[in-house]
Amino acid sequence: MEMDSRKEKILEAVVLDYIETAEPVGSRTISKKYDLGVSSATIRNEMADLEEMGLIEQPHTSAGRIPSEAGYRYYVDYLMNKSDIQEEAKQLITTTIRNKREQVGEVLRDSMKMLAEVTNCTTVMVLDDKHGTTLKLLQLLPVEPGKALMVIIMEDDKIENRFLEIPESMTKEDLDLVSLMINQNLRGLKVDDWQRHILENIFQNLQHQRQVVDCALEMLSSILGIQNADKKIYLEGGLNMLSQPEFKDVTKVKSLLQSLEQQEVLTQLMEADNAAGITVKIGAETGVDQVKDCSVIVADYKVKGETIGKVGLIGPTRMDYATAVSMLNTMALTLEEAYQEIE
Repeated sequence: MEMDSRKEKILEAVVLDYIETAEPVGSRTISKKYDLGVSSATIRNEMADLEEMGLIEQPHTSAGRIPSEAGYRYYVDYLMNKSDIQEEAKQLITTTIRNKREQVGEVLRDSMKMLAEVTNCTTVMVLDDKHGTTLKLLQLLPVEPGKALMVIIMEDDKIENRFLEIPESMTKEDLDLVSLMINQNLRGLKVDDWQRHILENIFQNLQHQRQVVDCALEMLSSILGIQNADKKIYLEGGLNMLSQPEFKDVTKVKSLLQSLEQQEVLTQLMEADNAAGITVKIGAETGVDQVKDCSVIVADYKVKGETIGKVGLIGPTRMDYATAVSMLNTMALTLEEAYQEIE
C-alpha cells in the first residue's frame, strides 16, 4: 500500500495533534482542526489504511488513534518541517554561548540546562575526551629543602596538587622561572599538542633546572592524561519526565530514571550514526529496554571543524521533534560561529 499525499497529511495531523494533547486522535478531530478538504468518513477510511500499514495504532481504552514508532519515524524522515524555533529560545542559546565562550565545557553545560528548561525534556552531554582538560595555570612552591609543591589548575578549574623532589640548592626564583616557562608554552594545550619544538624551547631556557622540568612535565602529562581518559557525561532535567502524561506510572518512571543514572546506558543512548550531525532514535531504536517509551535526539558539536562533544534530548516518543531538532541545530551553528570569532 502506497503513501499518497492525503495519507501523509492525515498521518502528520495525527502526530502533531497527539504531540500537542497527549490524547488519542479521532477522525472528527482531524476533520474539524485540519483543513484537509475531505469528509470525516474519508479520513476514517484513510486512518484504517494507516493502521493497517503499522503507522498508527489504537490504544485499548480509546476509539482514537496514536502514532506508532514507525509512524513517528516516517514523520521525522519525510514530513517534519525543521521549523525555526521561537526567537526567544534562539536568543537564549546565543546569549548562553557568547557570554562564556572561553570555557567550552561550561558553555555546553549551561546550554544543556537551558535546553532542559525550554523543551521540558532530559538533556545529556558527552564531552569528548580529546578536547577535555588542558592546563590553565601551574605554580611550583618551595615547601622545605629538597621538596616543592606543584599546584595545577586545569581549564575546567579543577585543581591538583603534587609534591616534587628537587635539588636542595634550588631556590624559589628557580621554581618561579620553571612555572613561568611552562605556563607560557603549555597553557591551553592538550598533551597531544606538546610539539617537540615547544618542549625544546622550555629545556633550552631551563638548562640549569632540567631535573625539575623533567619531573614536572612527566607529572603534568600524567595528570592531564588521566583527566582526559574517560568521556565526561552530564545529565540535566531528569525529573522532567515526571511531568509527562506517559510517565504517571511511578514504577515505570522509577525504572527509567534509574537507567539514566547508569553511564553505560547514557553512552549507548548518545551513540550517533548520522554524518549530518543529528541522529533521531525512536522507541525501540534506542536499544535500551528501559527507555523503549522514549525518543532520543543527538547532535554533534564542533569547534573549528573538530567534534568537541554531543548533546542529546531524551523525551517521550510524543516529543516535539521539529522544535527539538531545530534547537539542537541552532545550538550547533551558534556555538561554532561564536568560537570562530575568537580567531
